[in-house]
Amino acid sequence: MEKALKKYFLFFVGPTLLAFLVAFVVPFFYGVYLSFGSFRTVTDVQWVGFANYARAFASPDFLNALRFSALFTVVSVLVINTVAFALALLLTRGFKGTNVYRTIIFMPNLIGGIVLGYIWQFIINGVLTKFGVTITVDPKYGFWGLVILYTWQYAGYMMVIFIAGIQNIPDDIMEAAKIDGAGPLTTLGKITIPLVMPSITITMFMTIANSFKMFDQNLALTAGGPGKTTVMVALDIYTTFYNRFGQEGVGQAKAMMFFLLVVLITLVQIQFTRRREVTN
Repeated sequence: MEKALKKYFLFFVGPTLLAFLVAFVVPFFYGVYLSFGSFRTVTDVQWVGFANYARAFASPDFLNALRFSALFTVVSVLVINTVAFALALLLTRGFKGTNVYRTIIFMPNLIGGIVLGYIWQFIINGVLTKFGVTITVDPKYGFWGLVILYTWQYAGYMMVIFIAGIQNIPDDIMEAAKIDGAGPLTTLGKITIPLVMPSITITMFMTIANSFKMFDQNLALTAGGPGKTTVMVALDIYTTFYNRFGQEGVGQAKAMMFFLLVVLITLVQIQFTRRREVTN
């Protein structure tokens, strides 16, 4: 069996590995190189060292986008995971129609970000116009609009992960807790949450990474308005690279810093939550 696996290893793995190298690894490292250059096309790169990174750090738009993205990530991660966990607890009670409700709640995740952005822009503006304002009048409208949109889109996805974790809890543990007189809150805090920590690790990782990387919804819902007060990092990188002449290298430098920031934060989060997982 092992000889057969070794014999056909490259046959099965080779195409996928080649595609991964061509579509991800090579462009990534070439992007690192471009972040240290000034260019209009990838064939006329002039080395400028860390000048692009210095210009990126000196950009108030980039720093504001970082602050807005960080605040949005903190709020959205807490809201999404709380809503998703509550839904998972509710939909593991075994009442009639559970599978239908799960499907309906999960469905928004199947809709594209641009479409969702315009849908929620229509809905939110329909409410706000009754008060003589729109979503781009005040940054707080855009901020909470993005939180509502993102929660509606991803809560169902995270709910499915939580449901899998809850259903994996052994029945004898829950029965023993009832026999010992543990109430619902005690059972939740002492048994359910500790035993679903692997699911929490996954959902936290996904919501943190995706919150920081949000682009489509930000572009469609507010486009950064009013002014640039609701611009997130991904949208700021896009506008720097494509809409500002001669700043392609700066945009690439912003992208590299953004990548490193997201990797660092998610690694810290994974280590933090894994330490709280119950292994025995």
